[in-house]
Amino acid sequence: MKITKQVAVIFAVLALFASAAFAQALTETQIDSLVERSMKAFDVPGISVGVIKDGKVVYAKGHGVRSLRTNEKMDENTLVGIASNSKAFTCLALGMLVDEGKIKWDDRVQDYIPEFKLYAPYVSENFTIKDLLTHRSGLGLGAGDLMFFPDGSDFTIKDIIHNLRYLKQVSQFRTKYDYDNNLYIVAGEVIARVSGKSWPEFVEERIMRPLDMSSSAGLFERLKDKDNTIDGHASVEGKVRVIKRSMVRVPAAAGGVNSNITDLLKWVGMFLSNGKYGDGKRLVSEKVLKEMWSPQTIIQVNSPGPYNTHFAAYGLGFFLSDVNGYKQVTHTGGLEGMVTQITMIPEINLGIIVLTNQQEGGAFRSITNQILDGYFGKTGRDWVADLSASRQKSLAEAKVITDKVAAEVAKAAASDGATLDPSAVAGKYADAWLGEVTLSVKDGKLRFVSKRSPNLTGEMFPYKANSFIVRWDDRSMDADAFVNFSLDVEGRPDGFTMKPISPLTDFSYDFQDLEFHRVK
Repeated sequence: MKITKQVAVIFAVLALFASAAFAQALTETQIDSLVERSMKAFDVPGISVGVIKDGKVVYAKGHGVRSLRTNEKMDENTLVGIASNSKAFTCLALGMLVDEGKIKWDDRVQDYIPEFKLYAPYVSENFTIKDLLTHRSGLGLGAGDLMFFPDGSDFTIKDIIHNLRYLKQVSQFRTKYDYDNNLYIVAGEVIARVSGKSWPEFVEERIMRPLDMSSSAGLFERLKDKDNTIDGHASVEGKVRVIKRSMVRVPAAAGGVNSNITDLLKWVGMFLSNGKYGDGKRLVSEKVLKEMWSPQTIIQVNSPGPYNTHFAAYGLGFFLSDVNGYKQVTHTGGLEGMVTQITMIPEINLGIIVLTNQQEGGAFRSITNQILDGYFGKTGRDWVADLSASRQKSLAEAKVITDKVAAEVAKAAASDGATLDPSAVAGKYADAWLGEVTLSVKDGKLRFVSKRSPNLTGEMFPYKANSFIVRWDDRSMDADAFVNFSLDVEGRPDGFTMKPISPLTDFSYDFQDLEFHRVK
């Protein structure tokens, strides 16, 4: 094919336009300043950021400290629990088994896990591997997460698979998006039963080792070297503090990976190279990657927003949307004391990774979006200032609610006979999937103690009529809840339901899915 002079000129002009569009990509110094501002605005002790463009790492650096306890520096090799960014590892692992002909995306889960059951026989019998990954089960947001969240419960994978049948549907099968963690745990079990290796073993051997992600592991406890790891942090009564380490075990396939910027740049680089790595070796087929990045479950878009977004969906392990005319592939992750984000714009061969050691999502969003703006040639918006203001507004609105509840609690404490007597509600209660809790009066105080999830321990206070609130002993949880008692025909408490008090409570505290009945 001959290229005429006119065609050559056209190509040259197009190249100039393309380079102009990305001429405002942030410099290293600008990203440094951006991260420092974000850390200060959102009170995050440490953040590490990686940017890969056109196959080259253009930024890989840590800022701040990995722990307020030690004040040791955060760097590009500092290991962080990437939480739900692990879900893409699970999907890729299943995709590798698809490539090998060992499974198909539309195989029934019961063909591999016969004991798998959900709320209805039809759903149970027709639930596929792909259904495990796409948040369209009919279960509610975060349904059953209290079986592993907050950290410290004793539920096994066997327990979780069994207990899924007790969770009630909130929508029709395959009709609505509601984010789910437990079904990813089931997906990890599919990998184990097909491959003969545990989920962490498979991911480490088949994905991390080929990509030379030498510092990473499928679980914190499997890290070869723990010297350069973060402590998680959270705001506790207005001050950011080190909190207990999140030790993900059972939900590994939903959120177990621990990694760093250095290793994750290799992970993202593989995706942006269409499944290839190193000197051209292929980790997974382009067909599998296309399936992972194809819309599976539609997500409603309420407004176009700053990037003129009209469509959004969940693929396999990634959120998909149109941003500024490009396809965006992204996911976030959150555990106690840490949140992360991975974002890719495949059409311009761009990947951005942000890892933090404080559970404040505004930090990673402000950094990612400001870097995106640079590559998109967008100017005029200060994401740190905007998201910080939005966060402060949300905190203020939530405080109005929690202060009002606190006032009602104080009012109930000062009155006589306004609520149920604590001694009347004391006893043992059980929920079908969370198990047993004990409400007991000791030294005049009513205490809530969960047998299987011991972090759910706290003091209960009369609120209104048949309701109390529970304030958890671990104040970093920020998840105090209403406890509403039902009465039998004699007026005695025979059960209770729960719901979060603050609208900012993490959705994994799915108190609304619990239904306790008195057993003693």
